[in-house]
Amino acid sequence: MKNLIRRDEYIKQLLEARKKEIIKPDTINEFNLQKGEGMTSPTSNLSTEETRILMELMERENLFKVTEAFPSQKKSLTLKRFFKMKRNQQVEVYSKAGGKTFYTEGKVSAIGRNFVMITDLKDRIWIPFEAIESANIPFGIPNYSNTHQHFIYDNNLREKLVRDFGKTVSQRDVLLQQFNEETFHTNLGRWKGTWVEIYYLDDNKTYGKLDGATKEVISVARLNNKEEIPLASITYVKSIRFLQALSKMFKLGK
Repeated sequence: MKNLIRRDEYIKQLLEARKKEIIKPDTINEFNLQKGEGMTSPTSNLSTEETRILMELMERENLFKVTEAFPSQKKSLTLKRFFKMKRNQQVEVYSKAGGKTFYTEGKVSAIGRNFVMITDLKDRIWIPFEAIESANIPFGIPNYSNTHQHFIYDNNLREKLVRDFGKTVSQRDVLLQQFNEETFHTNLGRWKGTWVEIYYLDDNKTYGKLDGATKEVISVARLNNKEEIPLASITYVKSIRFLQALSKMFKLGK
């Protein structure tokens, strides 16, 4: 049975305990008060740098626990985590398209649930996670532990996000990637009108202007021809310029 205590005795004990409490200076809140801002609650009893390291450690530990419990999701979850750590940084990716091995080097521009988009000075490349064999940092490139981005605080943007979140996010690709994980077909669908070369189903490939994308197929069009490729069979998509597409048409005679 629990020991009962009167309220006035409980308050007395609390006051005594508070007298013995060691009060640590809170530099962050002191600085905020000097600027006329409110106080913030600490996320833990550790220093901010210790808390940050602990959070990263917990996130990685959770990833390994989840992949152990669901081995079928290990590849996609691990790749997604790696590419998110390297957003806007240089990476190298080895992928399979039928019997061919593709080497792709460029900047991580977008990460979705089941794909990554990499860009270089000329091209934009989409690679489904299932086709990726290996992903790494190119030799000689500095390994940054974060996304190495520069942020500009925009009060106008903050106001728009508070008052019209959906419309604001949907109109900006950068915000859309931060708040929503797109799928392979939804991202391709937003690039409608872009000329691309698509590798699919063993060593087959085709090209054309992106005309639409669904959960089942990707549609491309060239001149009066329209072609649909099953989404599940696609292993590599690369943007091409109109002159390149024109050259291919003359070579193939269509």
